[in-house]
Amino acid sequence: MKTISRLLRHLCTNSRSGQRAFPAPTLKAIEAAIAEGETRHRAEVRLIIEAALNAQAVLGGMTARERARELFAHYRIWDTEENCGVLVYINLADHQVEIVADRGVGRAIAANDWQGICRMMTAGFARGDFHHSVLSALGHLHDLLAAHFPDDGSSRNQLPDRPVIL
Repeated sequence: MKTISRLLRHLCTNSRSGQRAFPAPTLKAIEAAIAEGETRHRAEVRLIIEAALNAQAVLGGMTARERARELFAHYRIWDTEENCGVLVYINLADHQVEIVADRGVGRAIAANDWQGICRMMTAGFARGDFHHSVLSALGHLHDLLAAHFPDDGSSRNQLPDRPVIL
């Protein structure tokens, strides 16, 4: 029964849902927040928004976490000089946010810190506030990264700042 209700959610959630939740001004604000935040630390942040998984993935039991890891590899977020790539993955149909961090960052930051950022976003999403909840969570993420990977003048932008919409 869970699989059927999840499948229906994914079938009913489409690109329009993503556009309503993340209109162009919000996407521009997210891009600016990522660019600004990366001036404060050496990590690289990538944000991917996916409205829904395809039916095959849902029926196969793919979780949001598994999908995030797949996208982390596909978009080569691991391919940074200091192994400090961070993916923020938003799955609208599952109402989930996942953060996948490369080993350099993953060793330095506790899992409960990542989970707190995810909860901040999902709580905002539940209120229908996608814009401010993502920007606020990104602010906290950048604070966390700046504390562990402060900018030393050597960093350069290695990954695009623009959010990816799937």
